[in-house]
Amino acid sequence: MEKLSVLALDVGKKRIGVAGCDGLGLLATGLTTIQRASFQRDVEQIQYWVEERQVQRIVVGLPYLRDGTLSAQAKQIQRFAQKLSAALQLPVEYEDERLTSFEAEEQMKAQNLSPSRNKSAIDRRAAAIILQQWLERYHAEKEHL
Repeated sequence: MEKLSVLALDVGKKRIGVAGCDGLGLLATGLTTIQRASFQRDVEQIQYWVEERQVQRIVVGLPYLRDGTLSAQAKQIQRFAQKLSAALQLPVEYEDERLTSFEAEEQMKAQNLSPSRNKSAIDRRAAAIILQQWLERYHAEKEHL
């Protein structure tokens, strides 16, 4: 099996949840939450993880609307992702992130953690859920080749 290093981002207005995967691309783990300051600062913090983990591509969660169209927020996230891709010289792919924050909150409640007091943890978990979804689809598509 080839080595696979992917970083997933749950991009919000205030924070960016960051997740990475193991070397085989089987298991996603939340890594950190970036407090957004400026585009340049966001890039510097993401660049750290890209170098640390020798990342080959970035997956960005896109919030689709229920009817499958892109929300205004999703279009802003796409613009951010395109600028990020150019700045880091890495390909960016998108993953539907509908309900990932809700799922992250439910996981925390199941562990008796307070979602309202752990917004950063929700963002990290949501990024891990986005990445896990992408990894499962990636491996399923590779099997069909």
